[in-house]
Amino acid sequence: MSTATVAYGEAHPLQRTPLARYRHALWLLTTRDLKVRYSTSALGYLWSVLDPLIMAGIYWFVFTQVFQRPVGTEPYIVFLLSALLPWMWFNGAVSDSTRAFLKDAKLIRSTKIPRTIWVNRIVLSKGIEFLLALPVLALFVIVFYVIGLGASVHWELALFPLAILLQAILTAGIALIVAPLVVFFRDLERAVKLVLRFLFYASPIIYGVTDLPSELHFWAAFNPLSGIFGLYRAGFYPDELDWFNVAIAAVMSVGFLVAGLWVFRSTERQVLKEI
Repeated sequence: MSTATVAYGEAHPLQRTPLARYRHALWLLTTRDLKVRYSTSALGYLWSVLDPLIMAGIYWFVFTQVFQRPVGTEPYIVFLLSALLPWMWFNGAVSDSTRAFLKDAKLIRSTKIPRTIWVNRIVLSKGIEFLLALPVLALFVIVFYVIGLGASVHWELALFPLAILLQAILTAGIALIVAPLVVFFRDLERAVKLVLRFLFYASPIIYGVTDLPSELHFWAAFNPLSGIFGLYRAGFYPDELDWFNVAIAAVMSVGFLVAGLWVFRSTERQVLKEI
């Protein structure tokens, strides 16, 4: 008698492997978040596009029309968006992780699924919003290429998935640290927002690492976002790629993930008692 192969979608949840059940639960929670977020908004998906587009427009106007300060590389709007879009993923995920346990406390206590899911679903949902906003970047690249104002695509664009992977690891690691600690130290929620505001200007978003004084190039590498944003920009601005920065970003991203898992597992029982 031949053994029938059961498709993943047709398998009973209890027949799946622990990893498969984790992925299934993570996807269900993530899609639920996205549906709730978009269904309660009149513009829905457009907010994922309008928010970064308006921010990029403001910085483009300030730095090219008001001050006319030579930061970044032309076309500046492409330079901005190639780092601003991933920044909004990082900023949104870390900021929302401060309420990962407080928002759904009753549901978290009553379910037995791994509690890391409640943090990782935020990282994944914000990551999906980031991917949905990428057509805006592609549109500007195409427009500036057609009108001959310098936007072009290089082979380094193939490094884009590596940037996404490193950012997902880094963001998840930081979120896993922040989420449980906020339960014990409620003021940490506001502190995280202040740190994120500082980190925005300390990261190469409205400028590039090459715009910094030469003595700061080495230290800039220890902001892991420098190497990650350089990977994102490399497909359009190859000079922004610095493999030293990327190597430091990779090591620090993995380090934050390991630290995040340790902090999370060390505090999980106390968190469940506090919420």
